Amino acid sequence: MEKLIAKLKDALAAGGVLEGKEAEEKAQGGWSKLGLPRAVLRPSSTRDVSTILKLCHEAGVPLVPWGGKTGLVEGADADGMLALSMERMNQIEEIDVMGGTMTVQAGCVLQTVCEKAEAAGLMFPLDLGSRGSATIGGNVSTNAGGNRVLRYGMMRDMVLGLEVVLADGTVLSSLNKLIKNNAGYDLKQLFIGSEGTLGVVTRAVLRLRPQPISQDTALVAIDRFADLPKLLRHMEAGLGGALSAYEVMWADFYKLVTTEPALGRSPIAHGHSFYVLLESQGGDQVSDSARFETTLMGALEEGMAVDAVIAKNQSERQAMWALRDDVAQVARNWPIFVYDVSLTIAEMESYLAELHERLAAKWPDYTLNIFGHLGDGNLHVIPGVGDGSPKARHAVEEIVYGALRKRGGSVSAEHGIGIEKRAYLGWSRSAEEVALMKLLKTTLDPRNILNPGKVFELPKQSLAAE
Repeated sequence: MEKLIAKLKDALAAGGVLEGKEAEEKAQGGWSKLGLPRAVLRPSSTRDVSTILKLCHEAGVPLVPWGGKTGLVEGADADGMLALSMERMNQIEEIDVMGGTMTVQAGCVLQTVCEKAEAAGLMFPLDLGSRGSATIGGNVSTNAGGNRVLRYGMMRDMVLGLEVVLADGTVLSSLNKLIKNNAGYDLKQLFIGSEGTLGVVTRAVLRLRPQPISQDTALVAIDRFADLPKLLRHMEAGLGGALSAYEVMWADFYKLVTTEPALGRSPIAHGHSFYVLLESQGGDQVSDSARFETTLMGALEEGMAVDAVIAKNQSERQAMWALRDDVAQVARNWPIFVYDVSLTIAEMESYLAELHERLAAKWPDYTLNIFGHLGDGNLHVIPGVGDGSPKARHAVEEIVYGALRKRGGSVSAEHGIGIEKRAYLGWSRSAEEVALMKLLKTTLDPRNILNPGKVFELPKQSLAAE
C-alpha cells in the first residue's frame, strides 16, 4: 500500500492524495457510514482516474468511488481502503441548447446542473432532497429517482452518454448525444445503477427538457387509502399528462414536519390520514392553473379528497415542498432505521398494516413514519424501535423485507444495495439474475478492486492480487 500511495502522489497534482487527518475530514458525509479510508484520492481529469485505476489494478488494491457522500446504504464505505473522490471533476463542459443536452463531469453537483439548465431556458428534471450536495456521478451510479419520476423517469432515462474508466484503467468514452442510437449494445446501461462496482463514471451527457412555463402546486388531505390511487389517476387524466409529482405523507410524518422544533407549519389541519403534495408543469400559466383548479375541485366534489390548499405564489410552493423535504425530523424518534422500498400501489395498504402489526407485537412503543413517491410505487419506511443495535436492525429488516418479499416488491427503490441490503438482494432478484450480475462483475473487474463487497460478496480468492 505504501509503495502504491507513493506512486499515486507522483502521478497526481498537489493535493491529489490526502492522508491522516485530512482523509478523516473528507470521510464526513450524510447519514451513511463512510469508514476511515487509508487515503483519499482526488483526480482532476479522466486521465488521472485512468492512471489511478491502472495502478490500483496492478497492485490489487481496492478503492471506493465517492460522489456527494449522501447515500444511505453504506455504498461508499471505504474503511481501510482508498477512496476516489470526484470533487475536483465538477465542471459543466457544454450546454447544447439546440440539441437539448448538457455534458458534465461526474463531480458536478446536481443543483448546479439544474440552475445552469434553467439559465439556458431548459430543465434537468432530476429533483432530490440532497440536490445541493449529490453529484451527477453518484446519481448515475445509483440510478437516482426523486420527486419527478412519475413524469420523467429515473436517472437512466435522463442519460444519453457516459464516459467510464474500467477497473484496469481503460477509458470507455461513449458520450453519445443521440436520443435514438441502436448501434449495438447500449453499454452505458451497465454502469447506471451499478454503484461504482463495474467502472468509475467520469463524464455524462444529460438529456435536458423544455423549461416549464407554468407550475401549479397543491397540498391535499385524504382520509382513506383507497382514495390515494383514485386521486392519482383522476389528476393524471384531468391534467393530460402534466402531473409531475405525487408525493404522499402519512399522518405521523406530516405531524413531525409541521410541529416544533420543525420550522414548517401545516396549511391544512391535522387529523387526516394522508397529505398529498401535487404538482403539475405546463406551457401556459393561465389555462394550466384553471385546469389544475378545476380538476382538483372535481376530486373534492367526488369525495376523493376532503380538503386542499393551492399555492398562490412561489413562496407558498416552496413552503409546501419544504415540509416534504424536512426528512431530518424523523431523528426525533431515534433510534430509527431507514428503508427505501417499492411495491405496487395495490399491495401498499396490506403491506403497511402488516408492518404495524408485527412491529407492535415486538416493540409496543414503536414509531413508524412513512412518506414517499407513491405515484411510482416508492415508499420510505422509517421505524423507530428498540435500542438501535445490530440485533434490533436485523429483526426490523426481517419484518420490513419479509412482508415485502411475499408481495413481489423491491428492497431498494432508488438508493441501491450497498452493504446494508446485500443480504436481501436475493429477496428481490432471482438466483439467475444475481449469478449474471456476478459474472458481469468478475468479467469487468477480475481483481475485484472497484467498491468490493457492495451489492454482493464474491469469494475471498477474488480479492487477492493475481
